[in-house]
Amino acid sequence: MGVAVEPHTPAAHLDRLRALVEEGLAGLVPAPTPERLYEPVRYVLSGRGKRLRPLLLLLSAEAHGVPAPAALPAALGVEVFHNFTLVHDDIMDHSDERRGRPTVHVRWSEDTAILAGDYLLALSYDLLARTESPSLARLLRRYGAMVTALCEGQTLDKAFETQPAVTVADYLAMIDRKTAALLCWALEAGALLGGAPAGRVEALGQAGRHLGRAFQIQDDLLDLVADDGRWGKPVGGDLMEGKKTYLLLTALERAGADDDAFFRRIAEGTGLPPSDVADARERMRRLGVLDAARQAVDEHTEAGLSALDALPESPARTTLHWLFRRMQARLH
Repeated sequence: MGVAVEPHTPAAHLDRLRALVEEGLAGLVPAPTPERLYEPVRYVLSGRGKRLRPLLLLLSAEAHGVPAPAALPAALGVEVFHNFTLVHDDIMDHSDERRGRPTVHVRWSEDTAILAGDYLLALSYDLLARTESPSLARLLRRYGAMVTALCEGQTLDKAFETQPAVTVADYLAMIDRKTAALLCWALEAGALLGGAPAGRVEALGQAGRHLGRAFQIQDDLLDLVADDGRWGKPVGGDLMEGKKTYLLLTALERAGADDDAFFRRIAEGTGLPPSDVADARERMRRLGVLDAARQAVDEHTEAGLSALDALPESPARTTLHWLFRRMQARLH
């Protein structure tokens, strides 16, 4: 049996909002035909992810006096858009699984996945247009800027695969677009729906940027050190694929001759044999890379929490603080 959750805790608050999001997503695509389009779309939306982005939007809106049902169309829109990016990312990355299930292009076909992603993108705009707010025009303009930033980030990420010299600063700039841009928009959107002043909207954007950096660096770290079965990926998978992550790039910046040759071989695209993952982890530990990553997660989380202090005191602000801490401490 699970542990009972007190009705007024941040965890219970998130559970109520998440249930609202899940109910909304389940009813979005009633059309039965053509089945080849709508079945994979429903499959994607039933994936039971963390729903982090719609939760951020709903909490930001609540902090500005907007009840969750009024902000729900925008919250569903941001989650639908996020899932669109995953469908197309999986094609570009040749990924076979997502959230423990076959990816759309594997289960159906690449053509079907492209069309399903296109439909999800259009649906996200439709959901935003259903949002009743005097700030809708500003919301849509910022949404367009976010989509542009995310496309730039994905382009940079793909370019890094063959780019010989990539710095940690380059990587963080890419994260700010690919990972953080959507988190920024979710927090900003809730504030815009509530008519927040420009300074507070910008502060929430900064909170999202720091959360995005902390989230991605924590992901990179967990890829190498996670021992929780719920991680669901091979430990060291990023190194085996030769991905230029925060850990690998930091290692290259700190390495002496022997370590430099070891890590540069990975970064140049040859990847790492599974049998060498333990050696790579030990080298990174000795160079202080793992501690540096943990420190970066902590610093960006604290900076994000400080930015959240622009919000007035409310249960929603308390839950946002709690959520940031949960993301900082996550094991999967």
